[in-house]
Amino acid sequence: MTELVLRTSRLALEWTGLKHFAHPNRLLLITLLSLMMFSSELRPLILGAMSDAYLAVTVFVAGTLAVFYMLEKGLGVDLGQKMAGAKQWQAPIASFLGALPGCGGAIIVVTQYTKGSISFGSVVAVLISTMGDAAFLLLAREPLTGAAVLATGFVCGTFAGWIIDYIHGQDFMRPSKEEYENKVAKEKLEANAKKKPFSLDFLNNIWLAILIPSIAIGLALAFLVDVDALFGASLAAYEPTLWIGATGALLCLTLWAFSSPDQGHVGQEVTDINGQSSMLKRVMKDTNFVTSWVVFGFLAYELGVHFTGSGIETWFQTWAPFVPLVAILIGFIPGCGPQIVVVTMYLNGVVPIAALYGNAIANDGDALFPAIALAPKAAILATLYSALPALVIAYGIYFAG
Repeated sequence: MTELVLRTSRLALEWTGLKHFAHPNRLLLITLLSLMMFSSELRPLILGAMSDAYLAVTVFVAGTLAVFYMLEKGLGVDLGQKMAGAKQWQAPIASFLGALPGCGGAIIVVTQYTKGSISFGSVVAVLISTMGDAAFLLLAREPLTGAAVLATGFVCGTFAGWIIDYIHGQDFMRPSKEEYENKVAKEKLEANAKKKPFSLDFLNNIWLAILIPSIAIGLALAFLVDVDALFGASLAAYEPTLWIGATGALLCLTLWAFSSPDQGHVGQEVTDINGQSSMLKRVMKDTNFVTSWVVFGFLAYELGVHFTGSGIETWFQTWAPFVPLVAILIGFIPGCGPQIVVVTMYLNGVVPIAALYGNAIANDGDALFPAIALAPKAAILATLYSALPALVIAYGIYFAG
């Protein structure tokens, strides 16, 4: 039914000439704006969720991303190329790259595998250790928990990679370099044939202008400061903090919905109009992505409570033993969005920490996309292999707690 509605909306927009809006992300944004404009009952709930997501999550995620990408750029080490001759050290190196926040390290490993440079065990290692962009959200809100989850993933990934290579050998399912080169050449031809997409890059300066003061507001709110009162009694009545947060979130959602498809996966480099690498644009792109999924995660929970009362919380309590399993199954979904929703629910106290660990280990992030495109059989098998440690760790924590 949902697919039918999206398809009908897309065709209608194309028929009216608004083809730039005929995209699932943009249809989600339009739906959200429509609910906010035409439903006086849901408007405060949506605005509150957007503001909370921006001021409690986005500002810290943006700061974490900026620090991490600066360190990554400063080190300037191409670990991907060094892995080819590492042999038995390929698995721990792959696991380390996967444990780095974001999807960049995992994508490096998967790309090296599709080039025929590293072993299948290294792919299993990196898919187990990576948490994708959900790691930024967890580190920003609960850094000690985030570090523990990433360390657990690194250890599990390393040993799993060694075991897989021992069982199957380092050449198991490794694609040929010729196959990779042909695939890349074909993708380049297809990319060059595409027209330049609709862009809203002119909003980037506004995005930055809102973020900078919002970081101070987010920090103040974290220390339980009444920020509205700082604006004075006359302005406090209009809830300026709510509107600043909601405006920032809406800007993130808009730029995410209209982002260029040629910017690559989350965690990959982004170039400016001169073809030069732009760290600021990379931070903005990944922050917008995380923010959008956090907003939808907040809304999914808030709307669930709104329409069912305490029904959604009762469901999680009643079916508690199955929640880690559901989180693991969600981890099998390619991409970082659903995983960010799981982390958001953990931070809100909806799901237990066992579900967080299970999802983090099963989660493959955006690294699964190039793997599916270039080596689909290996990608599926590696994902299935990651289920075993996810189940062991998640239910070990669940029954121990």
